Amino acid sequence: MDNRPIGFFDSGLGGLTSVYELHRILPEEKVIYLGDTARTPYGSKSPETIRRFAVQIVDYLVSKNVKMIIIACNTVTALTLDILRERYPDLPILGVIGPTVRKVADDGCRKVGVIATKATVNSDVYGKSLKAIDPSIEVYSLACPAIVPLVEEGFTDTDIMELTVRHYMDDFVRENQFDDLILGCTHYPLIAKQLNKLYPDIKLYNSSAEVIREAKEILEENDMLASGSDLTDRYYASDLSENFIAMTDLLFAGTDFRIKLVKLED
Repeated sequence: MDNRPIGFFDSGLGGLTSVYELHRILPEEKVIYLGDTARTPYGSKSPETIRRFAVQIVDYLVSKNVKMIIIACNTVTALTLDILRERYPDLPILGVIGPTVRKVADDGCRKVGVIATKATVNSDVYGKSLKAIDPSIEVYSLACPAIVPLVEEGFTDTDIMELTVRHYMDDFVRENQFDDLILGCTHYPLIAKQLNKLYPDIKLYNSSAEVIREAKEILEENDMLASGSDLTDRYYASDLSENFIAMTDLLFAGTDFRIKLVKLED
């Protein structure tokens, strides 16, 4: 048993979808979440800047005595997972990409679409990872940079979001005719309703959920599951925006949690 909290971080509020999955699958676990809302979005920033931000945030979470860290962001996972594991070799640090890739490959998917930020698409981390498992898998990737800011502003279930999704996706789906789609950004589960409505024949893979399944396996194997913890979930943000507060209230209504502002160095 290990009642220490699990640390999560993201560039903004998208990673809250992973926390939601954790609470659904492992309700005994407690969370420390840090959303870098003052510097979001990360997807258009340079790799060097993203790595510097990630190290700052992980150092902060480690100072809070977490037992595991989940990088609840595809962009940060793609660019920083290896260096963060080198920095803290004794701490389990999970990213959202590996578990998702393994699930897609295990399911025998042959033609796979990926939608993500520019940084994730430019890294081709999903394409490289899938082809490393099976070179015959066809992978089609598309950057959708306008979706994250719209999600951050709360436009998840609106005509504006539907028009934006169709702007990016209609030609992409028609031209490539894939059967499976990886939501390669933790903000994107919040638009799954629109995607299912517009493209009902495509199966969605949610990276926010897949990483929690892997976390569960690791915690079980190492006897680190929490039980009867009296801790409170803590949510930190580098800018306490109305959107961040509204999203935590929406996803975690009825649970005991605190939200605080944390200052990160530029």
